[in-house]
Amino acid sequence: MAISVVQLGSPRAEGEGVRIGTVRRPPRGVLKEEFASRNFYDVWLPILSPSQALVTAAKAATTDAEWGAFLRSFTKEMKVPEASHVLDLLATFSHASHFSIGCYCENENHCHRSVLRRLLEERGAAFIAEGCA
Repeated sequence: MAISVVQLGSPRAEGEGVRIGTVRRPPRGVLKEEFASRNFYDVWLPILSPSQALVTAAKAATTDAEWGAFLRSFTKEMKVPEASHVLDLLATFSHASHFSIGCYCENENHCHRSVLRRLLEERGAAFIAEGCA
Protein backbone atom coordinates (compact mmCIF):
# COMPACT_ATOMS: atom_id res chain seq x y z
CA MET A 1 0.00 0.00 0.00
CA ALA A 2 1.43 3.37 -0.95
CA ILE A 3 1.20 6.60 -2.90
CA SER A 4 2.43 7.14 -6.45
CA VAL A 5 3.26 10.66 -7.60
CA VAL A 6 2.31 11.04 -11.25
CA GLN A 7 1.93 13.39 -14.17
CA LEU A 8 -1.78 13.68 -14.95
CA GLY A 9 -2.56 12.46 -18.44
CA SER A 10 0.26 9.92 -18.40
CA PRO A 11 -0.48 6.20 -18.76
CA ARG A 12 -1.52 4.58 -15.50
CA ALA A 13 0.79 2.09 -13.85
CA GLU A 14 -0.62 -1.31 -12.98
CA GLY A 15 -2.04 -1.21 -9.47
CA GLU A 16 -1.79 2.57 -9.25
CA GLY A 17 -5.21 2.83 -7.68
CA VAL A 18 -7.39 5.91 -7.57
CA ARG A 19 -5.77 8.92 -9.25
CA ILE A 20 -6.24 12.20 -7.39
CA GLY A 21 -5.85 15.46 -9.30
CA THR A 22 -4.18 18.08 -7.13
CA VAL A 23 -4.63 20.85 -9.67
CA ARG A 24 -6.33 24.24 -9.66
CA ARG A 25 -8.24 23.70 -12.91
CA PRO A 26 -9.67 20.67 -14.74
CA PRO A 27 -8.02 19.74 -18.04
CA ARG A 28 -9.08 22.07 -20.85
CA GLY A 29 -11.08 20.68 -23.72
CA VAL A 30 -11.83 17.40 -21.93
CA LEU A 31 -15.34 16.40 -20.96
CA LYS A 32 -15.76 15.74 -17.24
CA GLU A 33 -16.97 12.23 -18.06
CA GLU A 34 -13.61 11.54 -19.78
CA PHE A 35 -11.22 12.72 -17.04
CA ALA A 36 -10.62 9.18 -15.72
CA SER A 37 -10.66 7.35 -19.06
CA ARG A 38 -8.09 9.78 -20.47
CA ASN A 39 -5.81 9.22 -17.44
CA PHE A 40 -6.20 12.65 -15.88
CA TYR A 41 -7.83 11.86 -12.55
CA ASP A 42 -10.65 9.97 -10.86
CA VAL A 43 -11.12 12.50 -8.06
CA TRP A 44 -10.35 16.22 -8.09
CA LEU A 45 -8.81 17.64 -4.90
CA PRO A 46 -7.98 21.29 -5.66
CA ILE A 47 -7.32 22.11 -1.99
CA LEU A 48 -3.88 20.53 -2.55
CA SER A 49 -3.06 22.80 -5.47
CA PRO A 50 -1.41 26.20 -5.30
CA SER A 51 -3.65 29.27 -5.30
CA GLN A 52 -4.11 30.89 -8.70
CA ALA A 53 -1.62 33.62 -7.75
CA LEU A 54 1.00 30.98 -6.94
CA VAL A 55 0.28 29.02 -10.12
CA THR A 56 1.02 32.22 -12.04
CA ALA A 57 4.20 32.81 -10.01
CA ALA A 58 5.39 29.24 -10.55
CA LYS A 59 4.87 29.45 -14.31
CA ALA A 60 6.78 32.74 -14.41
CA ALA A 61 9.68 31.54 -12.21
CA THR A 62 12.92 31.61 -14.20
CA THR A 63 15.49 31.77 -11.39
CA ASP A 64 16.24 29.58 -8.40
CA ALA A 65 15.27 32.49 -6.13
CA GLU A 66 11.86 32.85 -7.78
CA TRP A 67 11.26 29.10 -7.61
CA GLY A 68 12.35 29.06 -3.97
CA ALA A 69 9.87 31.84 -3.20
CA PHE A 70 7.11 29.76 -4.82
CA LEU A 71 8.09 26.68 -2.77
CA ARG A 72 8.01 28.63 0.49
CA SER A 73 4.67 30.26 -0.35
CA PHE A 74 3.04 26.99 -1.36
CA THR A 75 4.34 25.24 1.76
CA LYS A 76 2.74 28.05 3.79
CA GLU A 77 -0.57 27.56 1.94
CA MET A 78 -0.51 23.86 2.83
CA LYS A 79 -0.28 24.73 6.55
CA VAL A 80 -3.86 26.03 6.67
CA PRO A 81 -5.96 23.57 8.69
CA GLU A 82 -8.10 22.36 5.78
CA ALA A 83 -5.12 21.41 3.60
CA SER A 84 -3.11 20.09 6.52
CA HIS A 85 -5.95 17.76 7.55
CA VAL A 86 -6.22 16.40 3.99
CA LEU A 87 -2.47 15.74 3.94
CA ASP A 88 -2.76 13.92 7.29
CA LEU A 89 -5.60 11.82 5.90
CA LEU A 90 -3.70 10.89 2.73
CA ALA A 91 -0.59 9.98 4.72
CA THR A 92 -2.68 7.65 6.88
CA PHE A 93 -4.50 6.12 3.90
CA SER A 94 -1.15 5.45 2.19
CA HIS A 95 -0.62 2.57 4.64
CA ALA A 96 -3.93 0.93 3.75
CA SER A 97 -4.46 1.62 0.04
CA HIS A 98 -2.75 2.30 -3.28
CA PHE A 99 -3.55 5.67 -4.82
CA SER A 100 -1.79 8.40 -6.72
CA ILE A 101 -1.60 12.17 -6.63
CA GLY A 102 -0.68 14.26 -9.60
CA CYS A 103 -0.43 17.44 -11.60
CA TYR A 104 0.00 18.28 -15.28
CA CYS A 105 3.63 19.43 -15.01
CA GLU A 106 6.18 17.27 -16.83
CA ASN A 107 8.97 17.74 -14.28
CA GLU A 108 8.09 16.89 -10.68
CA ASN A 109 11.17 18.77 -9.46
CA HIS A 110 9.70 21.99 -10.86
CA CYS A 111 6.13 21.32 -9.74
CA HIS A 112 4.10 21.59 -6.55
CA ARG A 113 4.04 17.77 -6.50
CA SER A 114 7.55 17.91 -5.04
CA VAL A 115 6.21 19.91 -2.08
CA LEU A 116 3.26 17.55 -1.63
CA ARG A 117 5.65 14.58 -1.66
CA ARG A 118 7.82 16.22 1.03
CA LEU A 119 4.85 17.21 3.20
CA LEU A 120 3.41 13.70 2.97
CA GLU A 121 6.82 12.14 3.73
CA GLU A 122 7.04 14.35 6.84
CA ARG A 123 3.71 12.84 7.93
CA GLY A 124 5.04 9.30 7.50
CA ALA A 125 3.29 8.48 4.21
CA ALA A 126 4.31 5.37 2.31
CA PHE A 127 5.37 5.88 -1.31
CA ILE A 128 5.83 3.49 -4.21
CA ALA A 129 9.48 3.57 -5.23
CA GLU A 130 9.99 5.29 -8.57
CA GLY A 131 9.96 2.84 -11.44
CA CYS A 132 7.86 0.35 -9.47
CA ALA A 133 4.15 -0.35 -9.69
